Amino acid sequence: MNVEALRAALLHWYDAAARDLPWRVGPREHAAGVRADPYRVWLSEVMLQQTTVPHATPYFLKFTTRWPTVGDLAAAPDADVMAAWAGLGYYARARNLLACARAVARDHRGVFPDTEEGLRALPGLGPYTAAAVGAIAFDLPTNVVDGNVERVMARLFAVEAPLPDAKPELKRLAGGLIRDHRPGDWAQALMDLGATVCRPRAPLCDRCPVAAHCAGLATGAPESYPRKTAKAERPHRHGAAFILTHGSRIALVRRPPKGLLGGMLALPTTDWRATSWGEAEAVGAAPAQAAWRSVGEVEHGFTHFTLTLRLLRADVDVSAASRDLIWTPRRDLDALPSVFLKAARAGLSNLL
Repeated sequence: MNVEALRAALLHWYDAAARDLPWRVGPREHAAGVRADPYRVWLSEVMLQQTTVPHATPYFLKFTTRWPTVGDLAAAPDADVMAAWAGLGYYARARNLLACARAVARDHRGVFPDTEEGLRALPGLGPYTAAAVGAIAFDLPTNVVDGNVERVMARLFAVEAPLPDAKPELKRLAGGLIRDHRPGDWAQALMDLGATVCRPRAPLCDRCPVAAHCAGLATGAPESYPRKTAKAERPHRHGAAFILTHGSRIALVRRPPKGLLGGMLALPTTDWRATSWGEAEAVGAAPAQAAWRSVGEVEHGFTHFTLTLRLLRADVDVSAASRDLIWTPRRDLDALPSVFLKAARAGLSNLL
């Protein structure tokens, strides 16, 4: 493979076809000396690790309007940030986001470190995020390998080893293409190529600027790369969620700070377990004595398991319920994590 020819072709394509993203400094502005804001790069990368650009963009705009600098975010109350994060998943990332912002504000006077080692030392910044911020914000020749880049490498080099075992090899191959020339643009060009052309199921090989260099295309089946090991079936869990109302208000709880959905507002629930909950058993774990009735169930998928929630609803006088409950107007439920928003909407469907 002629690496220099491949690099020239991809960077030329990126100069013409780079996506317009709210956190990005485009190639023309970058060439004119404009540099990306490390805060915006870091925030976007954290948001994008578990979701797509269209889904993350409105969250990014909301965050940067409300907290335009890392110092603003560092000073924000935990509950406000957790509520703003609702719908992005992996709520531990929101807690890490605050920890990192506060470390930058406290230990670095509000300025992100400009070395990969310094970035790695910040709380919550793993190898990928540190490499991405280093390349995009500081033009460091770091090796930025996300899922899009893994797919591009697997096809360019027709890597036969399946994922996830192939990850070290794909990272090594990506590292071999890095040069000191335009490292930030190079990292973003690879990401854009994977997101818009070298797509997972239907690669647009006729539009690919590096098709002439692609060993996967030469096999006649580029879409078969990267090879993948069959995924084990996710375990399934069961729980019950309680829709406890008083007039126009609904009872919520604050989940413990550690663990899944830690620190988030939620519906009261039973434990989530491998066996289903009968109605009588679930009522025994309810947050108040009331005339509970079953109002259906909802299904939800997490990364490592799927969940069925039986829904039980009752109306109760506030004085008869636990004092730990947080009574919230039903119109203000959009900040709930998606599993609880889904359950609340289903449980209240004939009341709304």
